[in-house]
Amino acid sequence: MTSFLFAATEGNPATELLEHFGWEPRLFISQVVLFVIVAVVLAKFAYKPLLAMLEQRKRQIEEGIENAEKTRKELANAQAKSQEILTQAGLQANKVVEEARAAAAAEREKARQQAVTDAQDIIAKARAASESELNRLKGELRREFGRLVVDASTRVTSKILTDADRNRLAEEATRELAA
Repeated sequence: MTSFLFAATEGNPATELLEHFGWEPRLFISQVVLFVIVAVVLAKFAYKPLLAMLEQRKRQIEEGIENAEKTRKELANAQAKSQEILTQAGLQANKVVEEARAAAAAEREKARQQAVTDAQDIIAKARAASESELNRLKGELRREFGRLVVDASTRVTSKILTDADRNRLAEEATRELAA
C-alpha cells in the first residue's frame, strides 16, 4: 500500500520528505490510537480529579475570604461597641465623681454647721461658767469687802465691836454694794 502511495506521489517534495524521515502509516496510526487511549485515561483518572480538587480548593479559598470579611466586620462592630461601652463608662465615672463631690461638699457643709453649733455650745457654756465664776467672785468680794469694812470701822472707831455690830455692818455694806 505504501508503494502505491509513493508511486502516485513521485516527485512530490512532501513525499520525499516523508520517505527521508522514514514515515510509516501503521506506526503513525498506532501512535495516534495510543495517544487517544492515554488522553482518555488521563482525562478520566488524572484531569477530572485534578479539576475537582482545584474546584474544591477554589471554594475553600472563597469561603476563607468570606469568613475573613465576616470576621473583619465583626471585629469592626466589636471595636465600635467597645468604644461605645468605654464612652458610657467614662460618662458614668464622671457622674459618680460629680455625685461624690456633691456628697463631699454636703458633708463638709454639715461638718461646718456641726462645728459652728459645737462652738456656740462651747461659748454658751463658757459664758455660763464665767457668769457663775463672776457671781462666786462677787460673793467672795462682798464678804471680803464687808470684813474689810468691819475691820476699818473697828480701827476708825477704836472700839471693839460685838458680833452683832459686825454682822449688822457687814449686811449694810453688802446691801450698798449690791445696789
